[in-house]
Amino acid sequence: MSDYLSDVQKYDKDANDDIVNKIVKHLGIALRNRDSSLVSCSDEKELERVREKWMKKKLGLSDDGLSDSIIAKVCDMMKDAKSNKSRVTFYYLCAKEADKLGDL
Repeated sequence: MSDYLSDVQKYDKDANDDIVNKIVKHLGIALRNRDSSLVSCSDEKELERVREKWMKKKLGLSDDGLSDSIIAKVCDMMKDAKSNKSRVTFYYLCAKEADKLGDL
């Protein structure tokens, strides 16, 4: 779990360990597979999945424009993470930008 927290802390030095753990538990078995543990900002289908499964379903955001704006902002924030970004970190930052960390 500490690897996930340390990655999130690259972008949010005050990241909450409990919230990171909740995201890890939510993702569960998906984190065992390298491909499903990462988010590719250049893959439109992947970003659509993030919007539909995380932003809408888990965070409860119904505004696609807002979700897409947040996803684009997080992609920009994580652009130094090469082509693929940690799904845990990506989801954490999306929830933070949506002001939904407390809802997790």
